[in-house]
Amino acid sequence: MYRILEILRREQGFLSGEEIGQQLDISRAAVWKGIKKLREEGYEIEAVTNKGYRLILHDTLYNDKEIAQGLSTKKLGRSIYFYKETDTTNGRLRDLAVRGAPEGTIAVAEQMTAGRGRRGRHWEAPAGSGIWMSILLRPTILPSEASVLTLLAGLAVCEALEEETGLTPKIKWPNDIMLNGKKLVGILTEMDCEMQATHFVIVGIGINVNTTQFPEGIHEIATSLYMENGRTYSRKNILQKVLVNFEKLYEELIEAHCSFQPFRSRYKEKCITLEQDVKVLGKETYFAHAEDITPEGELVVIRKDTGKREVIFSGEVSIRGGY
Repeated sequence: MYRILEILRREQGFLSGEEIGQQLDISRAAVWKGIKKLREEGYEIEAVTNKGYRLILHDTLYNDKEIAQGLSTKKLGRSIYFYKETDTTNGRLRDLAVRGAPEGTIAVAEQMTAGRGRRGRHWEAPAGSGIWMSILLRPTILPSEASVLTLLAGLAVCEALEEETGLTPKIKWPNDIMLNGKKLVGILTEMDCEMQATHFVIVGIGINVNTTQFPEGIHEIATSLYMENGRTYSRKNILQKVLVNFEKLYEELIEAHCSFQPFRSRYKEKCITLEQDVKVLGKETYFAHAEDITPEGELVVIRKDTGKREVIFSGEVSIRGGY
């Protein structure tokens, strides 16, 4: 089936069933069966008597073959597992990682039934509307250094969306992407490690692309690219841009021996948490003023109750009164 697709893509014009069959050494009936299956996958293939078949491409096509087509990365996305429906892409990719999947393998779902956010929250991931993707990394780093990957993923997504859409999303430390006061992107990073060794890291990314509405209880805090400007976007193009951006940042991080310093100024420019009054949720809950990002990617705050400066390396921070 996919060999027929490649021939039609390469030709960019009409080809008869006989010509396709000759190239693949299959019968015209087999060609027709392949065409039928491709149509069921969502491909628009025009058929004209005495001319043959012609592939009509659309940016809305979204599957592993289309994602791979034109992808310019070296590692990320070179191995793609695409699921029409699954519980979580992080879970599927973890299974693949344990079985030895190479670095750069990605799991992509059309729909997730058990999407998860931070602190175990449910993440809405309906079919046909967003990008639900997980990326497998195998960096030679200490577990304590892995949190930097979360920050880089946020930066990569934020910059990719700005480049693709012209919108100006911002980062809420450490990794939520916000647009006009509402959540646009969620990032969930998980890892498999020992005390002094990281076996692999999985970066899960959920982007609300063409979502038209959210369920009660979510619509006041969530948004999508479509809802912000009424335009439908190509999920494939955005996903590819995210992979390209993230791979570049990841390569630079490895060259910098996992130092966040080279990315600090870019991250701070995008970070809307800074200079805001925040509520810190962790081992204890308190109010503070967000002051800076350290060279290690930690958030520096000044407590409201004691006036002391503290450095936060994990937990959750909410911005008081919006921004």
